[in-house]
Amino acid sequence: MNVAVIGGGAAGLMAAYAASHGNRVTLFEKNEKLGKKIYITGKGRCNVTNDCSFDEFMKNVVSNPKFMISALRSFAPSDLMELISSNGVPLKTERGNRVFPYSDKASDITACFEKLLRRNGVEILLNTEVRGLLFDEGRVLGLKTVDRELFFDKIIVCTGGVSYPLTGSTGDGYRFAESAGHTVIKPVPALVGINLTGNDFAELQGLTLKNVKINVFNGEKKVYSDFGEMLFTHFGVSGPVILSASSYINRYDVKGMKLYVDLKPALEPDALDARLLRDFAENKNRNFSHALFDLLPRALVPVVIGRTGINPVKKVNEISVKERKTLLNVLKNLDFEIDSLRPVSEGIITAGGDSVKEINPKTMESKLAKGLYFAGEVIDVDALTGGFNLHVAFATGRAAGVTE
Repeated sequence: MNVAVIGGGAAGLMAAYAASHGNRVTLFEKNEKLGKKIYITGKGRCNVTNDCSFDEFMKNVVSNPKFMISALRSFAPSDLMELISSNGVPLKTERGNRVFPYSDKASDITACFEKLLRRNGVEILLNTEVRGLLFDEGRVLGLKTVDRELFFDKIIVCTGGVSYPLTGSTGDGYRFAESAGHTVIKPVPALVGINLTGNDFAELQGLTLKNVKINVFNGEKKVYSDFGEMLFTHFGVSGPVILSASSYINRYDVKGMKLYVDLKPALEPDALDARLLRDFAENKNRNFSHALFDLLPRALVPVVIGRTGINPVKKVNEISVKERKTLLNVLKNLDFEIDSLRPVSEGIITAGGDSVKEINPKTMESKLAKGLYFAGEVIDVDALTGGFNLHVAFATGRAAGVTE
C-alpha cells in the first residue's frame, strides 16, 4: 500500500512509523525540520506522556473522551514509553506522573522517531506544503503540492490545530477535512491565559498564588472548580489552574463570567475568622494595612483591603465585627470579571477541529471518504496539561497508521 502522511509532528511521526510496516510511506512536512512543535512542548523538555492508569488518563481528556477509548486501550502510555526507551532515549517520571526524556531535550524524541522512520524506509519530504486533496466518488485518491499531483491508497492528515502558528499549525487540516465533506467544530483556544476586566489585577502582575481554590461561574452556574497554583499577569491570570479552567469554559461566551479565588481554602470560614481575631489582637494598635502581612503576600494586601472598603489607616482595634466579616468574605471569594480568553495562537493546544462523529474511533478513518484518515490535534479532542495531549497525538497517530 502507498501511504501519505501530511504533517511531521507527534501524530504524523507516529502514523508514519506505524504505517511503515509493510507499506511504502511518504511523509510531507512543510517546515524545514520535523517535530517543530515537539521542540517547544514541556518548555523545551517534551512532556511526552503521562504514566498513569487508563481511568486516570480518561479523567484528563476534556473533549470527547469516549472517542479515545479504543486508541488508548491499543496504545497506552507504557507502550509509548517502551517504544521510545527501547530505541535509545532513556525516560524519567516526575511529579504528577509526567514523563520526560532523561536528557531534558525535546530534540531527542524527534530524533528517535526520525531514526525509526529512516530505518523503515519512510521517504521524508521537508519544505513540502500540501495544498489540497484529490477525491473521486467518495474516496481520496491523492494530494496536490505546489507543483504536482501525487496519488496514494491512504492519506493520513496530521497537520495540527491553529495554536502556535509559527510551528506550522495554520489550520490546513480543517480545510482538507471540509473538502471531504467533514464538519469542523469551531477551533477555540485551550490551555490558555484569561483576560480580566478592571485594573486591580494589574497591581498584582508577577504574583504567584499557590494552594488556592478557584471557582468560575457563568451567571449562577458554577462551570469549573480547581485547586492549585495561579499567576497574575499584565492581561489577567495564567498558571496551571487557570490554563485548565480555560479548557472547560472555552465553548461558552466567557465575557462577564466571574472568577472567584479562595485565598485560604484550607481554612473553613470559622477557622479563618479565628485566625483573623488572633492577628488583630497582635496588631490592635497598628493600622489595618499592616495587620494582614502575616496572612497574605504583601502585594496582595492593598487589593484585598481595597475590596473591603475599610480605610487602610484605620486602627485594627477600631474595626467592627461587620467589617471583619466583609474581610473574611473577600479572603474566601476574591472575585474578578472575565473579559475573554487569550487568542488561540497562544493556546498550548487547540480545542475544536474535525468532528469525531465523522471519524472511526478504532482506525481514525473518515466515515465520509474512503482512504482518508485523521490524527492528532486536527481532531476535536483535547486534554489537560501533563503529557496527555501529546499522548493523544501519538495514540491517534498509531491507530491511523496501522494497516488492518
